[in-house]
Amino acid sequence: MTISEAGRAEQSEPPRPPSADTTTPPDTAAPTTSGLDDTRTPSRFRDLRFYRWTAIAVWFAVMVWQFTEQGLAFDRTRLILWMCLGLAAASIGRRRVITVIIDWLPFAGVLLLYDLTRNVAQWMGMPTHWHLAPDADHFLFGVNPTVWLQSHIKDASPPWWEVITSIVYVSYFVVPYVVAGVLWLRDRTAWRRYAVAFVATTFLALVGYTLVPGAPPWAAARCTAEQVVDSPRDPPCMYSEIPPASGGLLGPVSPSDPGAAPYVERISARGWDVLNVRAASTLLTVGQSKANLVAAIPSLHAGLTMLLALFMWPRVRALGRSLFVGYALVMAFTLVYTGEHYVFDILLGWGLAAGVIGAQRLWIRRRSGRETTPTYAPGVSSTP
Repeated sequence: MTISEAGRAEQSEPPRPPSADTTTPPDTAAPTTSGLDDTRTPSRFRDLRFYRWTAIAVWFAVMVWQFTEQGLAFDRTRLILWMCLGLAAASIGRRRVITVIIDWLPFAGVLLLYDLTRNVAQWMGMPTHWHLAPDADHFLFGVNPTVWLQSHIKDASPPWWEVITSIVYVSYFVVPYVVAGVLWLRDRTAWRRYAVAFVATTFLALVGYTLVPGAPPWAAARCTAEQVVDSPRDPPCMYSEIPPASGGLLGPVSPSDPGAAPYVERISARGWDVLNVRAASTLLTVGQSKANLVAAIPSLHAGLTMLLALFMWPRVRALGRSLFVGYALVMAFTLVYTGEHYVFDILLGWGLAAGVIGAQRLWIRRRSGRETTPTYAPGVSSTP
């Protein structure tokens, strides 16, 4: 073939179709469903940015007014309602507002069911354990950690650092739901998994303290062995203002400050006296008034904060991991020092959270394996 013939053959060759393996350049990749960048949304959504920020500003202003004038007197239902209003405002121009109702209504409904079933423990009338947790703590440490801490670092008046313990304690009523809201805005798939783990941990804890009711340290310090010999659920001694001189079941406290009370006190709210913040004390009062007073085993405070740490561990960087784990550890110290829980309760709460996260990851791994397993036509062997 001559050079001229080769040239004519090349010119007459039909164009090849584009390769099926052609990939989309990174800067023109299709938007992800979880992205929040306005540039990745249709123009009709981008045009709503002004209304979104206006709605967020109105919601924030109402929240500030609520905080300054009436306090954050939120039960779980009202807290989720206010959060959903904020999420609806933040969704304008980013995703359909109806998704707030679609996603959060089942979540709120399940938690409302939990609140309605908390009295099942009282209806069942299971005996309350007054000695189980303190005996376990004494076996583990040789002393009662709450008694030891209040003997060594409790003062007659709350020191400045009790502001931190009070903030950490009350944050339990807010932080898990704030994390849920942030996850919902960033990644709805992660939010669904978090919601499942949250609900599972909550209900398993309900089963625990329904079948094994346990009195917390502050209650044990107000009652003697003779007063709880029949394992009562709410004996009158629980509501006494001044515990017996003996320190009740936990024994006396020997504080380094001679003006401090010589018994275990419930001091989770003392830090707010330093700041004189009415809003936070209102929130704490409402939360504790709705709580089951003998729901100490396991500690849901410890369980949910550890759930946050374990769930967020693969989703955040080193700083985020340190913050979430540190939050769980500071919460544990707060619960023991302030007389809210024994170490035994906290370890059970941590174990519950670890079990839920482990079971969820195993289920996700197995489901992913089933989805990637190839199928074969009838008569075709899967072995080479």
